[in-house]
Amino acid sequence: MEKNKNLQGLRVAILATDGFEEAELVETRKALDSAGAQTLLIAPKSGRLQAMRHHEKGGPVKVDLTFEQADPADFDAVLLPGGALNADALRMNEAAEAFVKQIDSQHKPIAVICHGPWLLISAGLTRGRTLTSYFTIQDDIRNSGANWVDQEVIQDKHWVSSRKPDDIPGFNRKMLAVFGEPKSRAESA
Repeated sequence: MEKNKNLQGLRVAILATDGFEEAELVETRKALDSAGAQTLLIAPKSGRLQAMRHHEKGGPVKVDLTFEQADPADFDAVLLPGGALNADALRMNEAAEAFVKQIDSQHKPIAVICHGPWLLISAGLTRGRTLTSYFTIQDDIRNSGANWVDQEVIQDKHWVSSRKPDDIPGFNRKMLAVFGEPKSRAESA
């Protein structure tokens, strides 16, 4: 990915916990950092999180802030990587729910991939939205009142969603475009 700095000064919160899909956090974070964004990994606990590569353990990733330390008002956008274990744990975390609710209420961009929409569902944010995800949670998305489509990447207003690690190149392109939109930048300033 070519280095440009169109996201210079943009602060992106990456919400995750143990069991996140490694490529969906590491590769998307690299794209954001290369575009000039400042990314911070926010988790329920300090220290390091355990990544997964599908069913195998991946490497550890350092947590920058805990939910107790992070203020959604300090961020311009949110990235929600997938991984079934990660997404299932985060959806039950009240601080994670509150974080995405505040970001969404201010119309700040949210990028979500794979099982990540579970947090948005549990936070009550998906009704009337159109998004994609890993195919195994399509019923959860539909049952929440959202429209699920099987496409590489979907943009619905200030949300970008994608299905799986194979979709990351397209997801990154759309995420960088939406995160760099002047309207999003002005609303989050």
